[in-house]
Amino acid sequence: MTTQTEVSTGAQPPEPEVEKQRTWRDYFTFNTDHKVIGIQYLVTSFIFYLIGGALAGVMRTELATPNPNFVQPEFYNRLFTMHGTIMIFLWIIPAGAGFANYLIPLMIGAKDMAFPRLNAVAFWIIPIGGLLLLGSFFVGAPQAGWTSYPPLSLLTGKAGEELWILSVLLLGTSSILGAINFVTTIWKMRVPSMGWNDMPLLCWSMLATSGLILIGTPVLAAAMILLSFDLIVGTTFFNPTGGGDPIVYQHMFWFYSHPAVYIMILPFFGIISEVLPVHARKPIFAYRAIAYSNLAISFLGLLVWAHHMFTSGTPGWLRMFFMATTMLIAVPTGIKVFSWCATLWGGKISLNSSMLFGMGFISAFLIGGLSGVMVASVPFDIHVHDTYFIVAHLHYVLFGGSVLGLFAGIYHWFPKMTGHMLNETWGRIHFALTFIGLNLTFLPMHELGLLGMNRRIALYDAEFQLLNLVCTAGSYLLAVSTIPFLVNAIWSWIRGRQASGNPWKALTLEWQTSSPPAIENFDEEPVLWSGPYDYGIDVLSADSEESVEELLSEVQADVR
Repeated sequence: MTTQTEVSTGAQPPEPEVEKQRTWRDYFTFNTDHKVIGIQYLVTSFIFYLIGGALAGVMRTELATPNPNFVQPEFYNRLFTMHGTIMIFLWIIPAGAGFANYLIPLMIGAKDMAFPRLNAVAFWIIPIGGLLLLGSFFVGAPQAGWTSYPPLSLLTGKAGEELWILSVLLLGTSSILGAINFVTTIWKMRVPSMGWNDMPLLCWSMLATSGLILIGTPVLAAAMILLSFDLIVGTTFFNPTGGGDPIVYQHMFWFYSHPAVYIMILPFFGIISEVLPVHARKPIFAYRAIAYSNLAISFLGLLVWAHHMFTSGTPGWLRMFFMATTMLIAVPTGIKVFSWCATLWGGKISLNSSMLFGMGFISAFLIGGLSGVMVASVPFDIHVHDTYFIVAHLHYVLFGGSVLGLFAGIYHWFPKMTGHMLNETWGRIHFALTFIGLNLTFLPMHELGLLGMNRRIALYDAEFQLLNLVCTAGSYLLAVSTIPFLVNAIWSWIRGRQASGNPWKALTLEWQTSSPPAIENFDEEPVLWSGPYDYGIDVLSADSEESVEELLSEVQADVR
């Protein structure tokens, strides 16, 4: 990697003094401070991540052998349902919301979110919905896979199914409330000097995410309500025995659930766009292309849902339309990947933990993105539909993408949130274990899918056992990788090295306040000293230098 001499970034604001901070008790209350709520989101979602990961460990242990010897197939399906629902609705989506809650008001120079009480309500719905979801597991959780396609879902325990539906409705409501808050905050509460093209890219990502949530989530809620009527009242909206159509449920379900992939990944696109230029000491490449590609992904993401239904009797002309739109969405995504790589090229790269996770994100997400273009093709998708190839693709996007992006963000903003630095040695160990475990677990699944191993089942032919053993070993390594992170985070939060207000010498506004920030964020309205990514650029032009000299002369004259 080439290096370059670091150039002054221009005038830097003095580091502010640390003011009164929150106490640990504030994080267990109905608090309206966006920073408290952001940490509540992150910690709560991580607890559910551990639960969902434990369920995955049980499933992978069962899949180490072709015959049932650990859990019965029916119980395996319940584990599968809980794992998928927890990881999506209680881990990745709330974690992205947690980062946005903490950072967006700071990044735009606001004192809080637009609707602080609504913000707190949106968070406290999460643990309630999570407890209901876990409760459904003990009273007959859905056994048809987390998609719960009717009429299969109508054959399972009604109590568990209803609790599952209610939890999804609550968690969707939380997302909608958060989306309203993010759009209003970004639109109306930026400092006057911050134009649209001066915003940090995380703000653009959350605008695009919020649009998808506001359009897609109500459709999923409608599907859940109609399914609930079929279960309780005896209607037949989706039950073919009474004239209903289960394909309608699939359309409603996937109209949300494929955009949900972008709801989960877009916030972490924004995080990576914040992390890379800071630790490469280079301006972000093609700022506007990255910003507007978020909006393009949000729009096209609403036009691709039926590629999940190529085997559901979809007419040929409709297959061609959704194949084209699914391939087209790779264009704005590719713009981001090329821009990130161009940002790294020739940079003065610091290979700290945040940057390692950021670069790991790019490589893993690229694999998931390329396999996504493959499954967009109708003939190939029909061949690998409901096989482990799809499982591999999904996890390279969401674990290799969202989760690695999340850890990049934690290592980057942990000093801002806690006032302490994470230990870099343990951070690098965490990255190595995670990245190796990720590839051991999910890379062989591509081959399993091409060979014809179906997903959502506990039984398989003996010819697949060796690859499954590799996947199971990788999953154990992923489980172990969590230990150094937990030890590092807890120890550093309590006893870690003190962080300055801006340990990375970053330029976005959240670094113009103390670490952790004061309760009101800023003592006075912050000043845009430079663009958010003007690393290596002399901010003061010749004209502006003359203006500053004239201003100083006037001030000195006034003093005299």
